[in-house]
Amino acid sequence: MSITDLTADMLTMIRNASRAHKEAVEIKRSKLLSAICEILKKEGFIANFKEIEDKKQGLIKIYLKYNKDNSSAIVGLKSISTAGLRRYEGYEDFRKILGGVGIAIVSTSKGIMTTKEARAKKIGGEIICYAW
Repeated sequence: MSITDLTADMLTMIRNASRAHKEAVEIKRSKLLSAICEILKKEGFIANFKEIEDKKQGLIKIYLKYNKDNSSAIVGLKSISTAGLRRYEGYEDFRKILGGVGIAIVSTSKGIMTTKEARAKKIGGEIICYAW
């Protein structure tokens, strides 16, 4: 199986695992995916993650987070930029996701961050995904 969009594949795997109430999911490791996982952990969408070494690329094991009523902390994940269509915005154009409940993750010249952080630093970039 050829994987062309690692970010979209990661988001789909997390979305499917949370709907199936899995404890964890493993994905291929990359610096971009590790940075996205760090933001999702910091914002409270996943419980934790760890990087696993193997003889190849490596893996990221993502531990999913559930609320007390056994509902997933992740209600939705949506990939925005794709390999065929990149979406860039300036910091003035960043909008709130679900009235501020969700987050948007953006790739900037200063690294991967949320749009809230990018707006504070006054830098735009490529919108990677939305999480709510």
